[in-house]
Amino acid sequence: MKIVISAKGQDINDLMDVRFGRCRYFQIHNLETGEFKVLENAGQKSGGGAGIAAAQQIIDEGVDVVITGSLGPNAFDLINKAGIKAYKCDEISIKEVIEKFKNGELQEINIAGPSHHGM
Repeated sequence: MKIVISAKGQDINDLMDVRFGRCRYFQIHNLETGEFKVLENAGQKSGGGAGIAAAQQIIDEGVDVVITGSLGPNAFDLINKAGIKAYKCDEISIKEVIEKFKNGELQEINIAGPSHHGM
């Protein structure tokens, strides 16, 4: 299972970023193999449509799960239509996020959060 976490840094001990479309990095962790890679978020610097760009980027990576703070309407729709499960977490270390996910302690995101319109 491949999970992607919106992140402030590139290390497993860095903090999760509660922003999705405007986070700096995405950390992709393969829970079966233990491998992980880091992507710079394609949406972080866009004037508008950051959530769409970010969602498409992680869809292209073939992930099964996204963990973030919330998803705007456009990102939520794309991720939902792609069959990717989304979960909510607070700003804690990526290592802690993964443990909470493995233990079933994260709440699934079932509705979109507010739109941010090109922050």
